[in-house]
Amino acid sequence: MANFESQVKESQAQVAEAQSKIAELTSRIEVARAKMKSGDDIALDIENATLDEVHAHTDVMNANIAELIMGLDDVTSAFSKDFDEMRNKTGMESLIGIFSRAKAESMRQERVRSASIDDKLQDLISKSDVIVQLLEGQLAMLEEQKVKVEGNLTETLDEREMTVGELSALQSDIQAMDPQIITLENKIASETDAAKRTALETELADLNSKYNQMVQDEQVKVAKSQTLERYIEKGKTWIDSLQNQAATQMVLINKLQTDTKQRVVLYDALTKSLKTAQQQDVAHRINEIGVKTDQEAQTAMAGIGAATNKKMADMLEAHEDHMVFARDVLEQKAKADERFARRFAQIVEKHDSNAYGG
Repeated sequence: MANFESQVKESQAQVAEAQSKIAELTSRIEVARAKMKSGDDIALDIENATLDEVHAHTDVMNANIAELIMGLDDVTSAFSKDFDEMRNKTGMESLIGIFSRAKAESMRQERVRSASIDDKLQDLISKSDVIVQLLEGQLAMLEEQKVKVEGNLTETLDEREMTVGELSALQSDIQAMDPQIITLENKIASETDAAKRTALETELADLNSKYNQMVQDEQVKVAKSQTLERYIEKGKTWIDSLQNQAATQMVLINKLQTDTKQRVVLYDALTKSLKTAQQQDVAHRINEIGVKTDQEAQTAMAGIGAATNKKMADMLEAHEDHMVFARDVLEQKAKADERFARRFAQIVEKHDSNAYGG
């Protein structure tokens, strides 16, 4: 489909741009780390490393890919036509049925036996694969960036721990000097001998000089600790963002892969049912392929299981393992759909109401 191809190209462009923005933000954090090591001011780099632009773009990108995935439900609507054709008689079969009902029924049964939806299934799988490749590429990139930032963050956490330890020791030393200074000042105030007083004042001057230097060092270490803390908070925020983005990619991948597996299993089971037992009402029930597929499939299978036709019962017994697997896939799909709907409620609502362009 031309529309699908154009949507994929748009998504590819959005993924490329998102990856560029993500890499740029990680690079800014790395540059800030390098500047911090050399003692340069990093405030500007950190403040400019905003997540807003990245988040805005990735939201648009993920919404576009979510619409692509929802669009695959529309692609499967082509299967309805195939099942309708398997259920109904063709014009020629109806015409022949006027003269020979048995001949018409024989023609229809032969057509059902030879019917195939493999081409459409392969088309659906190939479209799914294209989207999965996009998502897996983005997920790998997010994981790579996360590892980089975590490495930087680990170094910074160690450095801040050391800085805080040095600061604490320095503050203890400064506090310990206060009594010494007060004692000296009291001695100077009570000393009447000029020589002794001069010696005490010299000692006090040296002590004050040392004290002032230590206070200055304290201010430097406080500033460094605050800078490291600011860097750490930005790093943690970015890692959290990368984790959330990766979680979204995994939800999309899980939804897509489970949907594809479910459709392949479901349509294969329904086609075999139609071909084996000519249960044409099964196909008639599959009116909606998208959201209601699970419910209709389960209803169809229940109807088949309850049929008193011995031939159908034999077929189900022969395919018991297949049916169990199909139910497992349906359960997986329900979970994947629930996760997808939570994250992309607006996209699901727009798709279901066909409110595009609104």
